[in-house]
This record gives sequence, C-alpha cells and structure tokens, in this order.
Amino acid sequence: MGFTKKISANAVLALKDALVAIYYRKKDLRQFIELTIDNTAIIATIDWTENIKYESVSQLIDRMIKRQDMFQTDLLKLIQEVGNMNDFSHLEYWEKQNKGLIEKAKTAVDKLRQQAKGHFDIIEELKKAEERREQNKQKLNNSISYQQKLDELKLEFYSISSNSNSQQKGFQFEKFLNKLFNFFDLDPKSAFKVTGEQIDGAFTFDNADYLLEAKWQEQAVNAADLYKFGGKIQGKLKNTLGLFISLGPFSAECTDTGSPLTKSMILMDGMDLMQVLEGRIRLNDLILIKRRHASQTGDIYYRMH
Repeated sequence: MGFTKKISANAVLALKDALVAIYYRKKDLRQFIELTIDNTAIIATIDWTENIKYESVSQLIDRMIKRQDMFQTDLLKLIQEVGNMNDFSHLEYWEKQNKGLIEKAKTAVDKLRQQAKGHFDIIEELKKAEERREQNKQKLNNSISYQQKLDELKLEFYSISSNSNSQQKGFQFEKFLNKLFNFFDLDPKSAFKVTGEQIDGAFTFDNADYLLEAKWQEQAVNAADLYKFGGKIQGKLKNTLGLFISLGPFSAECTDTGSPLTKSMILMDGMDLMQVLEGRIRLNDLILIKRRHASQTGDIYYRMH
C-alpha cells in the first residue's frame, strides 16, 4: 500500500546520512537494509564492494525515490526502523579507533526523526492497514475452512441417510452428532451408559450441561419417548437440561403435554438440523434461541423453519 504524499527531500537526505552513520561496515549496513525492506532485489543492483558507503547508500535511496510507486512503503520502513534506533552498542568496538562514531550516529538519527516527523503518522497508518489486511485475510481463510468442514459434515449426513440398516444408521448418527457438536465447540461426550440406561450423549453449552437423546426413525416421536428422556434428566444434577433430536416428526402430544418431565428439555427436528448443515444458522445459536423461547413461553418445540 502506498500514499500520494511524496517523501520530502530533507527527509531523504537525513535518511541517507543516518544509514551511513548507524553501521560502520558496509556488509552490516547491507544486511540491515535486506532485513528491513520487502523488495530486496534492488539491493543487488548496487556495487557494495567498490563504492564507498555513502555512494552505495545514495545510489540505493535515489533509485528507490525514482520509483516511489514501487518502493515508497520500503522507504517508509527504513525511515521507521532507523528512526526507532536507540541502541548503538554495536559501534563500541569501532569507537575505540574512530572517536565520535556513536555520537555521530545519534545525531544523524535525531535529525531523521525531526525531518521525517510528518511521515510517522503515515507509517503508523500503513502498519494498521497491513494489520487489517491480515485480519481480513484470516477471516476469509477461517470462513472458507468453516464452510468446507460444514460441507463435509453435510455429505456425511447424506451418506448416513442412505444406509438401509436402521441399527447401523443409529450408531452412525450418534457419531455424526458428536462430530457436529465438537465442530461448534460444544464440548460433546460420546454415548455412554449409566446404571443400565442408554444415554446418547452429553455436551456443555453456555455454562449448562445437557443430556442428548437422538432418534432416527420414520414414525413420529410420542410423548412417552419424552417422558423417558425427562426421567433421565431428573436423575442428574438439578440444573441439567436436555436436547432431544429426532430426524422424524414429533407428534402433537409431545407439545401439548403439560408434564413436568418435559420442562427441562428442548426439541430439535431434521429441518432444524438442515438449517445448521446448510450454514443458515450456527448450532449454538439455534440451541440458544430454542432455550430462550422455552424459558419465556414454556414451548419446548420452537420451529426455526
């Protein structure tokens, strides 16, 4: 990213003087420049062996200035890095033979700070713009990765649905749900048994623990299925909740019943699940909406579709 304002002539002269002063040996200076700028190919166009240090620096900066459309950001990086220099201990060895090297370097850097003062805000804005680009790039990568994983889960779901073995299909569905809940960071636990009763799974969401019941059957779920699940929930800690997922429909009696056994659960059907797999809503958002609706209305079967 560049900007329209040209770097002032005084700032350019101050940059040259500072670059010459901050390093005694040409190879150290060249390495510093290589580590600072992005378009390093231009450095090799300078004769660093035969030229004296100022000639090399002057040729380099002049060539970069002529092509500010390409090198302006690199010039600003040099101004920033040199202007931020406060430690000149690397000159101490050479100071013994050439008195005044460190003081000269400090003076040159101070002058650069003064001459380039108006450019430091631009440098900071370039830095922020670069950070924004990286953040947006990361968001895009995350979005692509999220959609790819969701597509994989959807294909797995379709594969399970084509299985004619109902018992095998049930086990596959449990494993699929564990993957789905793990993808949405809902801390799932695989199916387990407690004193002989089968519990299809459990997960944690929004500081609440949920038991999970999952059914893949063509006939409608009836109230007796909910009562049985409600009994499992009541046998756990007081604040435990339940999520009953059925790929098939729920009968009318499931929502008409006023039994307290159903008051600590929410219901989710196949249409709800497809909303998640098609990327229309996140699973955790869906659960939150259903739970809030149940808390406010007593209706445990809120239909997103």
